[in-house]
Amino acid sequence: MLGGAQQTPRCVCHAPPGSKEPPRLECNRRRTSMSQDTPDLTPTTNAIPATAAPVPDEVALDLVVVPVRPSLLVRLGTEALGSFLLVLAAIGILLYTPLTGASALGTALGLGLAVVGGTIAFGHVSGGHFNPAITFGAAIAGRSPWREVLPYWLAQVVGGALAAAALFLTIPSALPTLVSQGAETTTRAFFGATANGFGAHSPLATLTTGEASFELLPALLIEILGTALLVGVVLGATNRVAKRLAPFAIGLTYAALVLIASPITNGGLNPARSTAAALFSESSALGQLWLFWVAPLVGAALAGLAYRAFATSGLGTTEFGTTVVEDDEFDDDLLEEDEIIVTDERG
Repeated sequence: MLGGAQQTPRCVCHAPPGSKEPPRLECNRRRTSMSQDTPDLTPTTNAIPATAAPVPDEVALDLVVVPVRPSLLVRLGTEALGSFLLVLAAIGILLYTPLTGASALGTALGLGLAVVGGTIAFGHVSGGHFNPAITFGAAIAGRSPWREVLPYWLAQVVGGALAAAALFLTIPSALPTLVSQGAETTTRAFFGATANGFGAHSPLATLTTGEASFELLPALLIEILGTALLVGVVLGATNRVAKRLAPFAIGLTYAALVLIASPITNGGLNPARSTAAALFSESSALGQLWLFWVAPLVGAALAGLAYRAFATSGLGTTEFGTTVVEDDEFDDDLLEEDEIIVTDERG
């Protein structure tokens, strides 16, 4: 090169499909004269220093890039905690609506705020799924590994069930009868107001004392469409370009979609939330629980396939000091943030 201009070192990640080897960076650097020492390639952030000895004019340094994720146990614990928060808000606000007057709008907004807080606080650890449908859609979209789908589902259901159990224990024994204006009722029947349902168990049927109801087809349709839109927003908002605003986009979308679905199914869109409510309600809620797993998973699959077909991949770069790493090959599990360690394989 002429004029003493120095080329910025560039490392390109190579990860052959199906290979079990860690991704590799091929780094090329040119020097302007033989009298200059090779500039230091030592990363300045989130990296183990890689010492570069003096080298000829043109050299390829064989580096290994290793994304470092929190352990699976840590991520599962975080998913359980985030699901606990989400379900506590979704069911808790709805459960005590007769006392607070929160209404469907208050319930949806409260849930949306809980999602924003949970994804900001925990998303960088586990990806901020908190919903089996989101985990499923992310796996189909190639944004989350398939081997972690079942463990994530288990953590989400356990976290949600613990939140529902905590709320169930808070119900005073006399409250169900008082709220029903003297009619004999049970704590499970009172808690059943939070369960998702259709037909005779839809919120419309309760409101009209059975004169009108949303049957199977409308319930199936709204749960599929609502979940597909939710998962689509999650996948799009957690792209590297828009990641900083993702918690707000996800929370507001969640709130809007739950508000739409509330009169039809009581606002499911999350199998962990539906399961948690059904476990402490009367048996009819468990009998209809299948729909609130099948429909959200179908919607999530549609969103994941659409993302895989149409979304742009390979956005963004990661900078290590003066070394630019094209990191479009890295897997990114939604809001999860990995540390990247760069090491010289020769050392």
